Amino acid sequence: MGRSIADGEGWAAGDTVRGRYQDGTSATFRIAGVFDDRPSVTPSAPSMIVDWAAYRTHDPGAPIDRIEIVAGPRPGPGSELDAALREALRPWPNLEVKDRAEIKSDAAGEIEALLRLITGLLVLSVLIAALGIVNTLALAVAERTRELGLLRAVGMDRRLLRRMIRYEAVVISLFGGSLGIGTGTGLGLLLQRALSSGGDGMAAVAVPWGLLAACAAGAAAIGVLAAA
Repeated sequence: MGRSIADGEGWAAGDTVRGRYQDGTSATFRIAGVFDDRPSVTPSAPSMIVDWAAYRTHDPGAPIDRIEIVAGPRPGPGSELDAALREALRPWPNLEVKDRAEIKSDAAGEIEALLRLITGLLVLSVLIAALGIVNTLALAVAERTRELGLLRAVGMDRRLLRRMIRYEAVVISLFGGSLGIGTGTGLGLLLQRALSSGGDGMAAVAVPWGLLAACAAGAAAIGVLAAA
């Protein structure tokens, strides 16, 4: 049994507790031992481990989707241990032999695929934001024809007028970019904290400050282009 449940219920190794199988059958279970189930220590450990033979009696259709073996450093492919494991898994064609590094690589690949999807959505949002800035500036200029004409009449030359519009565009872009970066970073930290407390393995967070700074600079550049 995982330590999180054992400590919460006040149970210890050797205690007996009442439980119920999937089919509703009640039974008495003896706690054979308590293991550390923190995500940082055993990221894939379940909260409880029940004897497979007894469990299969009450749920014959239960599949085996994972078998974890602690055997020290795994020898390379073709070794005696590797061949023995593959032979033992022959009855379950849905299972394959993987060491810790391969499991981490698979998890990283899934995260990379998700990040690529998010990046694609980000590019679309940037394009929409750029169009929004262009539209906002166009309306600001079109609706201020008399104001701009008055500024020209009192002595503002074309160069100063262009600079004013350009500065407005940069301010609007930086304000929107800062608001988006702050909101996104905050929501990301909250999501990481929720996943970490839920035991989903998100125990560490890394904020890409360089990328965020580049996004802020890109927002200002988009504003300059929109002003032009």
